[in-house]
Amino acid sequence: MSSHGRALPGEPDEPAAASRPAADRPGVLPLVDLDVDLSSHELLRRAHVLDALGPDWDPVAALRGEEAAYELLYSGLDAEQQRMYDELVSAGVLPRRGGGDAAA
Repeated sequence: MSSHGRALPGEPDEPAAASRPAADRPGVLPLVDLDVDLSSHELLRRAHVLDALGPDWDPVAALRGEEAAYELLYSGLDAEQQRMYDELVSAGVLPRRGGGDAAA
């Protein structure tokens, strides 16, 4: 409804009209269910990703490298960084990582 108290074109004239089914309101189309199956697109996307990674990609080595990077990231912390890290671990925000023995 406009600020002048009159209904704008396409709006119901009365507040209660919005609660009526769409079929009972002139100019309002009923809602329809729309289902889109993207599973074939997802399979194609995955095939393209694997193709881009190439035949030499080793997922186990990639995960090991990621874990090693995290170990380095959380090692060699100064006292304030270690305090913040411990606080985040105890709050469950970060997992416990790093032995603190890598170079800073």
